[in-house]
Amino acid sequence: MEKPNLKKNQELELDIQDLSYEGKGVAKVDDFTLFVDNALPGETVKAVITRINKNFGFARTLKVLKESPDRVNDIDAIYAQTGIAPLSHLKYSKQLEFKQHQVEIDFSKIGLKDVQVNPTLGMESPFNYRNKAQVPVRQVKGQLTTGFYRRRSHDLVPMENFLIQDPKIDAEIIRVRDILRKYNVRGYDETNQKGQIKTIMVRRAYFTGEMMIVLVSRTPDISHYKDIAKEILANKDVKSLFLNINSRNTNVILGQKMTLLGGKKYIDDKILGHTYRISPRSFYQVNPVQTQNLYQLAIDKAELTGKEEVVDAYSGIGTIGLSLANKAKHVTGIEVIEDAVKDADKNAKLNDIKNTDFVVGKTEDVLNEWAKNDMSCDVLMVDPPRKGLASSLIDSIKNIQPEKMVYISCNPATLARDLSLLEDAYEIGDVTPVDMFPMTNHIECVVALTKK
Repeated sequence: MEKPNLKKNQELELDIQDLSYEGKGVAKVDDFTLFVDNALPGETVKAVITRINKNFGFARTLKVLKESPDRVNDIDAIYAQTGIAPLSHLKYSKQLEFKQHQVEIDFSKIGLKDVQVNPTLGMESPFNYRNKAQVPVRQVKGQLTTGFYRRRSHDLVPMENFLIQDPKIDAEIIRVRDILRKYNVRGYDETNQKGQIKTIMVRRAYFTGEMMIVLVSRTPDISHYKDIAKEILANKDVKSLFLNINSRNTNVILGQKMTLLGGKKYIDDKILGHTYRISPRSFYQVNPVQTQNLYQLAIDKAELTGKEEVVDAYSGIGTIGLSLANKAKHVTGIEVIEDAVKDADKNAKLNDIKNTDFVVGKTEDVLNEWAKNDMSCDVLMVDPPRKGLASSLIDSIKNIQPEKMVYISCNPATLARDLSLLEDAYEIGDVTPVDMFPMTNHIECVVALTKK
């Protein structure tokens, strides 16, 4: 196929046919695909080409000439432009349909056409749900400024209302920004590798209201840091304040050195009635309302009777394993990060749960050791990162053969791949997408597998 005569900055009229998995409009010019920001199926838009690759290109909508009935117009376009909320221009009911359809496409591509994909489990209110913010800080027009990057760039768009974050987090970011301005602290200058504060990270526990703040700085020498800390901690909800040093020019937000400036080393929150201690580096789901729905769905699909040996793989700080411990005979959590295992042990003690053990290691290694020693696992819970299950873990699962497996996935493409590798040994149940990240294209799924 010859590439049509298209070039960057060219303006043209496009008919939008579909949505890509990233939530971009899909248009064709002589069979050449363009992915168009802020465009919906059924619309005709005037757009400008922003990039042309060999097999596809990108464009940005300048004006909607024919509008879809599914378009939302009362939300500022800046949320789509920065990538904070790339689906905010699409009605929420249609977002849920889009996510269900994306899962169906991923399953169909891999040959799992007979697996039932249920409607997406959505939220009553799909805004202000995030309990964690990592907001970039830059020096703009001579003063420290907070906001978010324009998509595919490091250009900061100044912003105070982030739409999908807890409003108390948004307010706290403004308060901390103003305290830093008061003491003439400089925002990071990425181009010249100057300035100090690179990121303000805020976590707010949904059920307790406790807040943790981490100031990420390029350098450790912040003048008036004691006065700054005192003013930040004057908000009684702020229970924990850290300074993190990250001198490297990298997309990784946190550096290695973390210093407590005041308060506790952790904050407490609750999931399904259990209390968890959260430290700055802890993995903790960012949508507290949907986390409870997600975990309850996974527990229900496990169909526990109280007699099962359960393995919680990728157990983190123990949130899933401890949530289901009262329904199982025993739970073993497996996690490669040693600090997370220590946190999980503390969380078990904190909740007076005695039928759990958490071990450091790779799940495949632990399961293979179990198989050698004729130990069994009745139910395996897996909640892997986006890359899904390692092929060695698939082999280990087939080796130890748990009666049931519950897979929580944050990437339907790798979920489909893994299920296709397990379907010779397991019956695949229905898949339920859960909308953990409204206004974005991310999808979480839960599925149970039963040994054939």
